[in-house]
Amino acid sequence: MEKILVGLKRVVDYNVRVRVKSDGSGVDTDGVKMSINPFDEIALEEALRIRERGEAKEVIVVSIGTSEAQQQLRTGLAMGADRAILVESTTAVDPLTSAKMFLKLIEKENPDLVILGKQAIDNDNIQTGQMLAALWGRPQATFASELVFDGNRAKVTREVDIGLETIEIDLPAVITADLRLNEPRYVKLPDIMKAKKKPLEQISAADLAVATVNALVESAYEPPQQRQKGIMVSDVPELVAALKDKGLV
Repeated sequence: MEKILVGLKRVVDYNVRVRVKSDGSGVDTDGVKMSINPFDEIALEEALRIRERGEAKEVIVVSIGTSEAQQQLRTGLAMGADRAILVESTTAVDPLTSAKMFLKLIEKENPDLVILGKQAIDNDNIQTGQMLAALWGRPQATFASELVFDGNRAKVTREVDIGLETIEIDLPAVITADLRLNEPRYVKLPDIMKAKKKPLEQISAADLAVATVNALVESAYEPPQQRQKGIMVSDVPELVAALKDKGLV
């Protein structure tokens, strides 16, 4: 393989307790730590391992968002990516628009493999990879927990509801990374300093000629209901009586 394209999304760090704005218009991100979407970080780690085994020559990281997403791209470069591309958009884009933008970059870069996280932890749509494969007209392997390459073919072990499924696909292809695919490497300070000198290309979303009109409209946000306090019972008959009072039996 010559090139691997990896998508990185800027999301609220998974260790942060998410807060909804008082007016219900969205998630409060003021002063909140932002990071690479964890599944995208796994996707990048796998791409780097493929390159380190000599099975690819270049790893390119891509993000779609505001200029602030440069921070996550620089982290990707510090992990070991060769160069980065930021598609600047002042508005959030839905999965279909993201897939169309990735397709434009694929036409420009001509990668042999695209690896994305299976989902983003902010909206959990689990759609971009599948939509991209359909638009590109190439095979897809989602929820990957193991990858083995043999020339222009890839054997992918997928995590499915009933266990594990192994399939073989031809390259170029789209693969989405599951949690157990690998454990991402720790970024060291020298790598962060080196990343500042690596190329980061900025492209306007308008230059890709992809409309950013979202088909999905988010009307309101609200936090989950607080968990109700539990009750203590002394024996089984009391438990059954309590369940009957709640209409559960």
